[in-house]
Amino acid sequence: MSGLLIVNPFASRVDTHRLASVQAALPLGTETRLTTARGEATEIAREAGAGVDAVYVLGGDGTYNEVLNGIAVDVPLGFLPGGGTSVLPRALGLPRNAVRAAERVAEGRTRRIGLGRVNGRRFGFSAGIGFDAELVRRVDELGRRPDGRRPGDVTFTRVALGALVERHARFEPQLELEGLGRASFALVANGAPYPYAGSVALDLVPGASFDEGLAVFAPAELRARDLPRLVLHGLRGSGLDRGALSARDLDRLVVRCDRPLPLQVDGEDAGDVVEAVYEAERDAVAVLV
Repeated sequence: MSGLLIVNPFASRVDTHRLASVQAALPLGTETRLTTARGEATEIAREAGAGVDAVYVLGGDGTYNEVLNGIAVDVPLGFLPGGGTSVLPRALGLPRNAVRAAERVAEGRTRRIGLGRVNGRRFGFSAGIGFDAELVRRVDELGRRPDGRRPGDVTFTRVALGALVERHARFEPQLELEGLGRASFALVANGAPYPYAGSVALDLVPGASFDEGLAVFAPAELRARDLPRLVLHGLRGSGLDRGALSARDLDRLVVRCDRPLPLQVDGEDAGDVVEAVYEAERDAVAVLV
């Protein structure tokens, strides 16, 4: 029996020194595979067989998502923070430092968590339609730095502020949540928090849990005066107290858009959609914590 370490060498916080330290912290005999292109982590995970007793992933949220969509055997997954944000391992209680996280997962403690699916694609923590997905796309359009890494939180914040100014911080209803009503955008979560802003967790979708079905939070409409309240409730994890649709522990949710709108899946641009079918995959995988 052996382990497999899948590494995205272009992730924001991955370098040769950190990789060597992570390898030293993992069990002896762990094989390392470096990805060279987008989507390759899915193929590597798919090739992992029953002879592997754990799959570790050093990268960012996009790499974790690729592995979740490729893994075909029920083996524990260890997500090690190597990206600029790395929401999933932090949400699972692992340290932000990749070496310390590797030491933790090497102890072998596991828990089972559910996953989400949107139009057949798995996601670990979030898949939003509308504004948050638009921000992901705008940041991606800026391109990567010469070392292949994505822009960080400062750039994301600047892009978000620019988008708000363009709209005059005004969001009108443009999609329909089946059985719930109309909204301006939809944040669908499989766990909490939804994102991080640096070290600060923002629980924008109340009630989201890895141990339940999916949760959704969708403002019916949003004005400039609502934004401070939205941030405050995000810090508290309580959501807006009025003017928003919300539900939790869902097995299925259908969202229909008035026009094609951007979709993000675990912080990755998934293109435009006019309909999104969300499904909960309960008790889907074992994760090392």
